[in-house]
Amino acid sequence: MDREYELFARVIETGSLAAAGRTLNLSPAMVSKRIARLEERLGARLLHRTTRKLATTEAGQRFYDRVVDILAASREAERLVAGAAAAPSGRLRLSAPTSFGRMHVAPHVKRFLDRWPKLQVELDLTDSYVDLVGERIDLAIRIARGIEAGLVGQRLAPNHRVLCASPAYLKQHGTPKSINDLSRHRLLAAAAQLPWRLQGADGTIVSVSGESIVRTNSSEVVRELCVAGAGIALRSTWDIGPELRDGALQVILPQHPGAIDVSLFAVHPASTYVPASVTAFIDHLREAYGPEPDWNRATA
Repeated sequence: MDREYELFARVIETGSLAAAGRTLNLSPAMVSKRIARLEERLGARLLHRTTRKLATTEAGQRFYDRVVDILAASREAERLVAGAAAAPSGRLRLSAPTSFGRMHVAPHVKRFLDRWPKLQVELDLTDSYVDLVGERIDLAIRIARGIEAGLVGQRLAPNHRVLCASPAYLKQHGTPKSINDLSRHRLLAAAAQLPWRLQGADGTIVSVSGESIVRTNSSEVVRELCVAGAGIALRSTWDIGPELRDGALQVILPQHPGAIDVSLFAVHPASTYVPASVTAFIDHLREAYGPEPDWNRATA
C-alpha cells in the first residue's frame, strides 16, 4: 500500500506521470496502470488527465493531503524501530510575511541547515494570507491575534508596535502630544493598515482613522518613507529596531503603543503527525529570539 501511496504523491508533486515514473524507475504506462488500479480500489477518480495537464480531483486532493501525513509517519516509525534518532530530513516548506521573513527568518536558516544537513528548506515570503493545506505549507509565521481554526502552533514573541517619526519630520512639523494631535499630522500606512488600533490611557483600544499621504501596498516602502521624514507611522519594533537604536526614528506618544493583542506565531496544519522538521524549526526560532527578542531592546 505504501508503494501506491508514494507513487500517487510523486505524481502530484512532480506534476506528471512520466516525471513521477522517472523518480521511481517506472515507465509512464506502468505509472498510469498503478494509478488506475488505486482509483479502482478506492472507488473514486483521483486525477483529471489530459494530454497537456494533470490535476487532482476534489477527492484526489483530500486523499493526497492524508497520504503525505501517512508517508511521513511511516518513515518516522521506521527510523524509530531501527533505533535511529528522529532527525529532521526531507523538505520543509516555510511561509512568512515579506519583511519579517527577510529580516528575522532568513538569517537563521543557514545555522538550521548546518545542524540538520539532511533537510531542504523552501522559504516563501508573502504578505498574503496563505492557505497552508491548499499550498502544502509545512509551517508559517503569522502576525495575528491568535491561531485560526484548523491550525496549531506556538507563540514565538509579542508584537510590540510604536508610533514613530524621523527627527527631521518632528523638527518641521512638531511632536504630537496626544492622540487627537495625529489628525493634524501626515500619516503613513500601507493598504488596509488604517485605521490604527492604539492602547488608550485606560487600557481600552482607541481607533485612529485617516489616509496615508502615500498609497502603497508595501510595508517596507512605508518604513523607508518614515525614515526619510515623510510622516508618522505605526511600526513593529522588529521592523525598526536598528533605526530606533541609531536615532533615525524616534518613538512618539509612547503611552499609546499599538494594540497589544497581536503576537508572532509559528503555525502548522492540525495533524496527528507533526514532522520532526517542523518541531525543530519552531525550537530553532524560539532559541534564536529568546524570551525577549533583540529588536525590543531599542525601546526598553
